[in-house]
Parts: sequence; structure tokens; C-alpha cells
Amino acid sequence: MLTFIARRLLQLPITLLGAALLVFALTQALKPEIRAVAYITNEKQLNQLPEIVKLYGLDQSPLLQFGRWAGKVVRGDLGYSTSARDPVLSAIGQYFPATIELILVSIIPIVLFGVVLGIFAGANRNRWPDQVARVVAIVGSALPSFVLGIFLLAYFYGNLQLFPPGRISDSYSLQLDSVDGFLLTRSVFKGDWPVVLDLLRHMIMPAFVLTLISSAQLVRVTRSNMIEQLQQDYVRTARSKGLSERKVINKHALRNVLLPVITLAGILFFTLLGGATITETVFNYPGVGYWSAKAAQLLDVNGVIGYTLVIATITIVANTLVDVIYGLVDPRVRFD
Repeated sequence: MLTFIARRLLQLPITLLGAALLVFALTQALKPEIRAVAYITNEKQLNQLPEIVKLYGLDQSPLLQFGRWAGKVVRGDLGYSTSARDPVLSAIGQYFPATIELILVSIIPIVLFGVVLGIFAGANRNRWPDQVARVVAIVGSALPSFVLGIFLLAYFYGNLQLFPPGRISDSYSLQLDSVDGFLLTRSVFKGDWPVVLDLLRHMIMPAFVLTLISSAQLVRVTRSNMIEQLQQDYVRTARSKGLSERKVINKHALRNVLLPVITLAGILFFTLLGGATITETVFNYPGVGYWSAKAAQLLDVNGVIGYTLVIATITIVANTLVDVIYGLVDPRVRFD
């Protein structure tokens, strides 16, 4: 196991370098004046792009350009975001806490709903619970998140005025002094329950969309694994000993069912951390996905590139962590 962990950690910088090369290669399709925006530090320099092109050699060979660009990235300098009017890292730090809190609120119902429904469906194959689970999985997989989001907005906010878009009401936002963007977390620790309830009221609809869409994958995987495990020899042996079906499932089949589910749940969590772009945009929720869409619309090259690099890093690190956790949970797995 230690050898495997060391090997995966050594692979991280190589994989990250590959991701950086891919992102840089895509930027080469842009004109030098557009790529020069990566080197400005304030909006006044937007009128000096030809000089920046010459200064940083953006009309020179791609290898030299990559060296300069990679040096900036390693130092944490991802350029200036014209959409956020801040350095890219500062912009990501500004919007990322909102996404983290939304995902923390959503991930528990996603996992519970997906796993419980999948187990129930697999244990009752071809019965009505299984049919219900299939419908939920199909709807969650096929229904576009923006369609569901718009419907929820039109009905619950447009008609009933219950769950407003955005993140927090103006009357409460003026009372908050959070400087790191974690409004819900700080309000809970302070015991400011009216603010907590207002934040949750704004999160209910985007969290519901994420739950329905994301849990559909967990339902399918859990159901298929449950059906497969219930057909194994060790389950037949347990049944032949006179164990009840509940004990057969809980004590024998469940652990093997949950192993791939843990992997998928971990991947889902870190994928959502990258920003539920469509959902956040529909509900005007100021997370990192919302900002990335805004940056793309405003041709904020630095913002899009910086967001891509950060999400690629999160994804690569997440895959490594999921592999390690899978090996720790299942002692039968050996990494030689």
C-alpha cells in the first residue's frame, strides 16, 4: 500500500504537467494580443497589449512561451481576471466558498438518496420499488439540469415566492462580516439562525437539482451491484444457513455493494466542487461555476484558463485520494 501511495504521489506532478501542457496548447490558437491579457495586473494595461506581446515574447516559439507561462503558474500567478476585476486566484477564492457550502449541503442527500434507493431497488428486483428506482434514475439522467431548474424557479419562486435565487437576502447580507466567503459555516458557529435559515432557503432549489441529477448515477451503480452480489455463492450459503434476508443483505452483501459506491461518491463530490456551472447559473448562485460561465461569456481568457487549471488539479488529486481510500476500505485489494 505504501508503495502504491508513493507511486501515485509521484505521478501527480507528471499528470499536472500534462494538464498544463494541454491547456497551454489550446491557448496557442488565440492571437498574441489575447494571450497577452494573462500578463496584465490591472485594467489600465489593457491599452498596452502590443507592448506586452513584445515584452514577454508572445510572438516567439511556443516552447519559450510555455516556460514563461509555467513559471508564472508555479508561483501562483494566473493573471488578471477582467470579469472579476481581480487576480484569478483571488477571484476563485472569492467564489469558491459558496460552491463548497452548496456541495456540503447537497452531498449528504445525494449519497443517502442514491445509495438507499439503489439498495432497496436491488433487493426488490423487478418489484414496484425497483420500478420506482428505475424511473428516478432515468429521469435524473435524462432531464437537463437547466430545464428542472427553470421549472422550479417558475413554480416555487415565480408563483409561490418561497425559494428565491441567489445566495442570501440583501437585508441579511449587510449584517455579515465574513471575509472568507463561508457565510453558512460562520453563521452556524455564531448561532445566527435567522441568517442560517435564509441561506438554506436560497440553497434548497439548487441542492434539489444537484441531488436528483447526481444521485441517479449512484442509484444505477448501487442497484446493479446489489443484484450482482445477491447472486454470489456466499449469499446463497448465508441463505442456506437460515439467515433472514435482512441479515443476508446487511451483514454479507452490503459491504461489497458499497465499495464501488464509495469510489463514485468521492468522484461526484470532487466533481461538484469544480462548480455546478449550469445549476449555479440558473439559480444565480455566486459559486465558482457561476463565475466560470460569466468569465467565458465576457471572454475572460485568464479566468477560463485559471479555472481549468484549478479544476484539473482538484480532479487529479481527488482520483488519487479515491484510489487510496478504496484500497484501505477493501483489504482484498492489493497494489503491487
